[in-house]
Amino acid sequence: MVGSWMQSVATRVGSVVTGVGWGTAIAVVVAFVIATVAGWSEFLAVAYAGVIVLLVAVLYLVGRNAFTITLDLPHSRVVVGDNAVARITIANPTRHRVFGVKAEVPVGSALSEVALPGLAGGAVFDHEFTVPTARRGMLPVGPVRTVRADPIGLVRREVSWTGRHELFVHPRIIAIPSTSTGLIRDLEGNPTRDITSSDVSFHALREYTAGDERRFIHWKSTAKTGTYMVRQFEETRRSHLVIALSLADRDYASDDEFEMAVSVAGSLGVRAIRDVRNVSVVVGITTPEFAKRKLFGVRALSTLSPGRLLDDLALVEREASSLDLSEVARVTADQVAGLSVAFLICGSTPTAGELRAASTRYPPGVEVVAVVCDPEAVPGLRRVSGLSVLTIGYLEDLRKSLARAAKT
Repeated sequence: MVGSWMQSVATRVGSVVTGVGWGTAIAVVVAFVIATVAGWSEFLAVAYAGVIVLLVAVLYLVGRNAFTITLDLPHSRVVVGDNAVARITIANPTRHRVFGVKAEVPVGSALSEVALPGLAGGAVFDHEFTVPTARRGMLPVGPVRTVRADPIGLVRREVSWTGRHELFVHPRIIAIPSTSTGLIRDLEGNPTRDITSSDVSFHALREYTAGDERRFIHWKSTAKTGTYMVRQFEETRRSHLVIALSLADRDYASDDEFEMAVSVAGSLGVRAIRDVRNVSVVVGITTPEFAKRKLFGVRALSTLSPGRLLDDLALVEREASSLDLSEVARVTADQVAGLSVAFLICGSTPTAGELRAASTRYPPGVEVVAVVCDPEAVPGLRRVSGLSVLTIGYLEDLRKSLARAAKT
């Protein structure tokens, strides 16, 4: 029992003494040893001075925190560039005055320091501070911790008062009217050239063969010909929209192009989700440095709601070892079934030949649209066999380009 008590004391002491404090304590011990062995009074004076400094530092830790602190983040999701604030509330529930303390609030990789004032009994103090939202991502805010420390930095005691909040900084998106997505008209399903024995789009009649379902027998034609005749149908297809965003470094000439590409993926994905379309938003996976060979695969982002999709898009980053546009197209063509429309989103570096090669990864009948994000280019639309290329210089050009593509 004595051993556990000593271990507890050692743990508490170790949690409040800083590196400078331990160095000072060691220096005091060394000074005492030298003064005793060599009889040097100067070292004895240094040792006593060190003891006094340590005792004074310990006095800064004396006292209890008779207040409560809460952290409030009014909005957990904001758009990049928007104002975001967090609020710290300190309350003194006692009847006695409490002295001010210094509080620290981690915000992402930065540390915000707040000087909380002393409060009379029953008083409440609110302090608001700005959370930076200049860059897309997820910012952890908190926990708020109070700090008691001496001026020299020999001892330091931290007390955490709140949990950690997460602020998602979403990419900027624009609203795309449903009429702009005329590339994927399918109110009741577009017929294909594939013939099936069971669907809703009537095609022709043929003679009955073993295995055909009797409910598709056309009795009037059977009565006229004297031979069982069954209906044939054209297979219809609900549009499965895939939005493939390249994360490969080589597919972008700058960070501005990549940020625009993320915004394009978000704008298209949110519109599709709100239109209750069958949509998949995918990005290429990254090959770890320790991997012996390149990994081929895509990661599907959440499409349960617009907010969940934008949460995932807030976290994507350019990667040197990520799959390029052609590889992403090949993997999505193999792994995503029932595709009818594919958006390939990239920067300005892929050539026209590379875009064409990426589009050929998809089977015939899939409408492929490449969205090239290039702030230096003039917006435009060009078509080659099986591929539409939309070049946009600003995010707002996407709405106009899609509307133009829908009319042609």
